[in-house]
Amino acid sequence: MSEQPHSEREIRLAKLEEIREKGINPYPPRVKHQMDIARLREKFDQLSENDEKVSVCGRLMAKRLHGKSSFAHIQDGTAKIQIYARYDILGDENYKFFKKYIDVGDFVEVSGSLFVTKTGEKTILVDELRLIAKALRPLPEKWHGLADEDKKIRFRYLDMVMDPSVKERFERRATIIKSIREFLDSKGFVEVETPMLQPIYGGASARPFETYLNALDMKLYLRIATELYLKRLLVGGMDKIYEIGKNFRNEGIDRMHNPEFTAIEVYQAYSDYEGMMKLTEELVKFVVKTTLKSEKVVYQGVETDISKPFDVVSFWDIIAQRTGRNFRNATREEIAEYLRSEGIEFNENAPRYTLVDEVFKEKVEKTLIQPTFVIDYPVELSPLAKRKEDDQELVERFELFWYGMEIANAFTELNDPVDQRKRFEQQMLFRAKGDLEAQVLDEDFLTALEYGMPPAGGMGMGIDRLVMVLTDSYSIRDVIIFPLVRPKKEN
Repeated sequence: MSEQPHSEREIRLAKLEEIREKGINPYPPRVKHQMDIARLREKFDQLSENDEKVSVCGRLMAKRLHGKSSFAHIQDGTAKIQIYARYDILGDENYKFFKKYIDVGDFVEVSGSLFVTKTGEKTILVDELRLIAKALRPLPEKWHGLADEDKKIRFRYLDMVMDPSVKERFERRATIIKSIREFLDSKGFVEVETPMLQPIYGGASARPFETYLNALDMKLYLRIATELYLKRLLVGGMDKIYEIGKNFRNEGIDRMHNPEFTAIEVYQAYSDYEGMMKLTEELVKFVVKTTLKSEKVVYQGVETDISKPFDVVSFWDIIAQRTGRNFRNATREEIAEYLRSEGIEFNENAPRYTLVDEVFKEKVEKTLIQPTFVIDYPVELSPLAKRKEDDQELVERFELFWYGMEIANAFTELNDPVDQRKRFEQQMLFRAKGDLEAQVLDEDFLTALEYGMPPAGGMGMGIDRLVMVLTDSYSIRDVIIFPLVRPKKEN
């Protein structure tokens, strides 16, 4: 006597084998799919009045057997509907097949007429039922779904099946990106694509991922930003451009950071950071109104109103307001002593500008809840931005903060090739002193600048963080469909 299967998967594999032995293909190549379930529900009354037979497909989500009749629910990517299977309508063989071989999680094709139950539920009275995809693993338990956060991410596809709000979140993400494109296209910007594999990484202060191209026997890097290639296009005469795409940074993972993330960069010739500030505010307001149909945004229980003009504060002034200290002329040691006194951890070998940035991140950033532009950063923090004419220690740069998160970063772009070379050389000195996130010198980019780049403004925005706000998601991992997860440990 053969050993009986014991796990749910083994039971379903045994059923699969029996189904095939009956000459039934459990994964047919074509199905009858008249309409999606949401459309069926929308047209239900009309179809019912006309006694029209309907055919729909979906995943079986529940099954309640009652002798010679059974109720079940099927759902597709749009909605769910109840089906009613009866022994006397389906016939003996087909009804027994439904009871024995079709499990929750399987995909089925059903045809039949429509009626409403005594409890008012729209239902399909099934006269034909066919298995179109056998699921070999059971879905999570109905009432609890995936409770473990790690499992929710690792098995995102199951989380979507069990919790429709997850799928809706990513559908809203698609709407947000679509509205960004709609706004920029209406302003005459052209969408472009630049390399993800780069011989020299640049455009941001971050550590890269390395790879290797066998065909040319050379080391390459996954891009950390699109900036330097987009500026080459400004040199080439493309005056209004943008790119939406993936960037890759070899950095830590937390609620605000994922090594692979989506960003948009926008460049406009003959503009500056004030022009980019106006464009960014208009863009954010357009996206909010388009996707939320409101000018009020609620994130983690806190409401902001984007109908008002965004606040504008200067970098040094906002630090002074939040700390009660004027750090602009402070020495490196004075800033380090302040960080120690506040219990803020930092790299003891870091240069002065990095310590200033730590003060800002710890004492200012988290307090900027309303949409706020922070402008006029120290030049050391902005190696690709143009200096202010009336203050050479500052650059024409802003960052947009909202709910304590950096959402966007923009400059009046540096187009002086001599100054740019000096900035790169200074960054290389920082690298030599141990700052592995300092930018590298890109001779090819400098060559492009020497051919002449028009005055321009540029802006980069983190799409994932914008989606976090507009979907009320606490973590960036909630808005990236498949964020990086640690490999499962082998037993």
